[in-house]
Amino acid sequence: MSRARRALLAILTVVLGSVTPRSAEAQDLHAARRAALVVEIAGMARVTAAETGRPKFSDAVMAAMGKVLRHRFVPSEQEAFAYENRPLPIGHGQTISQPYIVALMTDLVGPRPGDVVLEIGTGSGYQAAILAELVAKVYTIEIVEPVGKQGAANLQATGYRNVFTRIGDGYHGWPEAAPFDAILVTAAAPLVPPALVEQLKPGGRLVIPVGGRFDVQELLVIVKAPDGTTTTRRTIPVRFVPLTRSN
Repeated sequence: MSRARRALLAILTVVLGSVTPRSAEAQDLHAARRAALVVEIAGMARVTAAETGRPKFSDAVMAAMGKVLRHRFVPSEQEAFAYENRPLPIGHGQTISQPYIVALMTDLVGPRPGDVVLEIGTGSGYQAAILAELVAKVYTIEIVEPVGKQGAANLQATGYRNVFTRIGDGYHGWPEAAPFDAILVTAAAPLVPPALVEQLKPGGRLVIPVGGRFDVQELLVIVKAPDGTTTTRRTIPVRFVPLTRSN
């Protein structure tokens, strides 16, 4: 090897050695903020334990909250606020839910590795990404077309291949993919949609906020028994955008 080639190799080694650590760091500038958010969520879980029955969320749920890159699921102008524990606007009158609520709803459906889960209200795709870390398949429906397309793009860009998206009226569920081990609804309905209960497996759980736009909404957990009957438990008051219908 010539002296010039050796000199060039030495320069490249120094340059690449200095760039690589910075590049790795740049891939996840928000790691510390994400870790702090997980600690905050754990603290809120203890405070709301009497209402939710969950003084501590599962280790798997908390790991997912610490792993999913929320800043990849918000508009660029909201990125600086991505790890604040609050909802954020994502356009078209829609929001990405507060991280604590995402963690709570995920924990309440009791996700297991082999489960198939339906989500109503894709939004930016963040809740679906959390679920995708925990279950086998996620089917998610969004009625607002530009929001649904952006949510699907976000999920694709972040590598979630076990999430299947659709633009449509979530009130009717996804019959051809049913039954589901769990169903999670991220918009408030005035009443529980019967189709969602029908598409729930025996032993499955449906977590849904119920109430009108200007009413007090309650987060409900509905469990379907083997004989098809259901039991309902109320947890905490919440505030979600309304579940939109196609007609």
